Amino acid sequence: MEDKTIEILSQCPLFADMSKPEIELTLMGAKSRIVEYNRNDIYALAGMPCRYADIILDGILVCRMSSLSGKQVEVSRLRPGNMIAPAFIFSKDHSLPVSVETATKARIFRLSVDTMKSLIDDNEQLRTNFLRMLSNIDVFLTQKLRFLSLLTVREKVAHLLLERAREQKSMHITLYRSRQEIADSFGIQKYSLMRVIADFEKSGAIAVNGKDITILDKGKML
Repeated sequence: MEDKTIEILSQCPLFADMSKPEIELTLMGAKSRIVEYNRNDIYALAGMPCRYADIILDGILVCRMSSLSGKQVEVSRLRPGNMIAPAFIFSKDHSLPVSVETATKARIFRLSVDTMKSLIDDNEQLRTNFLRMLSNIDVFLTQKLRFLSLLTVREKVAHLLLERAREQKSMHITLYRSRQEIADSFGIQKYSLMRVIADFEKSGAIAVNGKDITILDKGKML
């Protein structure tokens, strides 16, 4: 197995607390393959069964949930090292509740469900890591539900800007996603997002230059 593949797999929570030689030894003999996708390819549509234990090696995948009216909410973005839909691999109902598509070209490390079961049956560390992953998903979904249902649009935008400032360790931040992508992740219309950003700028809370934003007075956002 390529060193680069092992390097990325070592970033996956499934292999937490395992050295690269341990990961390679664990996967030795396991049936696996690399699957490639182009940008904007459909990985899965909502309602389709989860058939594989897939881990992202390269690229970004976007998970979206749609209503009957066509309204979309971006649930999450998956990056290298993330496992796709681990909670549905062994569930009684394998149907995915979200549609997943590629935002960039992507490469996937693919294991069959039976292979995945054999691995976690035989390796206590993998089994513990997999259970921890499922628990963390529950925490994430609880936080996401609170964010989408309880916070106002103003609070959502303020949270986003302050979270990016924390991640980028600066009050001068860059929003790498488009305004439409951000609005989709909030479950709101783009004009609602733009209105709040404009209000923040008018009040002197922020200064905006395209995707670059400077937080001038975070107190005015709260």
